[in-house]
Amino acid sequence: MKVIICGAGQVGFNIARYLSGENADITVIDQSRSLIEKISDSLDVKGVVGFASHPDVLDNAGADDADMVIAVTYADEVNMVACQICHSIFEVPTKIARVREQSYLDPKWANLYTRDHMPIDVVISPEVEVARAIERRLQVPGAFDVHPLADGKISVIGIHCTEDTPVINTPLRQLTALFPELHIVVVGITRDGVGIVPSPDDQMLAGDDVYVVAETDHLDRAMSAFGHEEKEARRVIMVGGGNIGLFLADAVERNHPHVNLKLIEVDKQRAETAAKALSRTVVIHGDALDTEILDEANTSIAETVIAVSNDDETNILSSLLAKRFGCRRAVTLINSSTYSTLIGSLGIDTVVSPRAITVSTILQHVRRGRIRSVRSLGDGFHEVIEAEALETSGLVGVPIREAGLPDGVIVGAIVRDEEVITPRGDTVIAANDLVVIFAETQAVKKIEKLFAVKLEFF
Repeated sequence: MKVIICGAGQVGFNIARYLSGENADITVIDQSRSLIEKISDSLDVKGVVGFASHPDVLDNAGADDADMVIAVTYADEVNMVACQICHSIFEVPTKIARVREQSYLDPKWANLYTRDHMPIDVVISPEVEVARAIERRLQVPGAFDVHPLADGKISVIGIHCTEDTPVINTPLRQLTALFPELHIVVVGITRDGVGIVPSPDDQMLAGDDVYVVAETDHLDRAMSAFGHEEKEARRVIMVGGGNIGLFLADAVERNHPHVNLKLIEVDKQRAETAAKALSRTVVIHGDALDTEILDEANTSIAETVIAVSNDDETNILSSLLAKRFGCRRAVTLINSSTYSTLIGSLGIDTVVSPRAITVSTILQHVRRGRIRSVRSLGDGFHEVIEAEALETSGLVGVPIREAGLPDGVIVGAIVRDEEVITPRGDTVIAANDLVVIFAETQAVKKIEKLFAVKLEFF
C-alpha cells in the first residue's frame, strides 16, 4: 500500500511510524525542512519538502499511483485542498483530512464533502474525537481508557493497578475460577513503559496498566473485581471552554441530565460564548489556578475535574489543585509527551492525549481485510482489532489454540449473532463471527492477512 502523509507534526509522525513498521510505502510532505529531516532520519519513509496543497509537490511525492492520502497539516485549508487535488488530478482512491475549524464541521454544510464538491472520504475532527473519548471515561469511573466495540456489546477498558487492587499477584488463568460468571479477558499489560501480551501464567502487579475486554453489560462487575466501585460522577468541574470543552459540555447536557456541570474559562469572550451556547452548565469567568475561583465552583465537593484548556501546564496544575481541594478524580488533557513519565507520580487519574486519539481514529480507516475497526492503545504498543471472520479465514473451524495465531496476539471476545462468547483455548470461531483481537503493533499485518478476502471467496 502506498500512502502519502501531508504534515510531519506529532500526528503525521506517529501515523508514519505505525505504517512504516508494516512495510507500507510511505511518503511524508511538510514545508519544514527540519521536520522532514527528523522523520527521514528516524523512520523508513521518503520525505518531501514543500506545501502539501501544491500539485507539483504532490506529484513529486508520487500521488499518481498512491492508494491513500492522509492530510494532517496544521492548516485545515491545506488539508482540504490537498485532498481535492489528489482526487481531481491524481485520482487517489482514499482521502482523509483532519479539520479543526468548527464552521467546516457544521452538519448544515455536510454536502461540501461529496464527490461532486470537495471529495474527502473521511473528515477527522480531533476536538470532537477527544470530547467523545472523555465522555466515555466519565461513564466508567475508575477506567483510564474506554473503547466500545461490536456495536456497543463489548468494551475494552484500561485499569491502573495499585497495591489495593484485589486481583494483583494472581495468575490470569485463575480469574475464570474466581469470577466464573464474569465475561472478562485480560489482553494487555503495560509495565514500566513496556507493553506485554500476557500468557495465562502471567500476573498483574501494582503499578501496571491493564487492558481488559469485557461484555459491556458486565462493566460494573468487571470494575468491582478490580476494586473500583465508584458511581458515575454527578458533580463535575470543567477547566477550559474552547472547542473541546464546548463539545463535551454539550454532550454532558444532552446525555447525562443528572450531572451538575460547572465550567471555568479564563478568557472572557470564550466564557460568554460558552454561557450562550449551554443551557444547564454554570459558566464561571476566571482562572482555574485561582483558589477563590475553585472555592466558587465548590471544588471540595466535586467528584471529577476535567481539564481541557489549550495549555498543558494549566491542565496539570488545575487538576492537582482541584484534587488538593478535595475533588476525587482528575481527567487531564495533555498534548506534550514530555510530561508522560511524570503523570503517574503526580496523582492525575486519567490522561487524555489528543495525538493518540487522532492517530487511533485515522488508523481505523487504513486497515485492510474485513476489519471493522481498530483502536490504538498504550501509546502505540498495542491495537485492538474488530474483524469479521470469513469462511476462507484460517481461524474458522479450528480451536483457537490450533489456529496458528501470530506471537503477540490474543482473542479477547467473539460475538455470534447477539451472543458474546468469552474465548478459551478450545473455542472454535465460526464463519461470520465478529472477533475482537488484541495484538502487538508489529503483528497487525499478519492479522489483516488472516481476515483478508481471498480470491476463491468470489
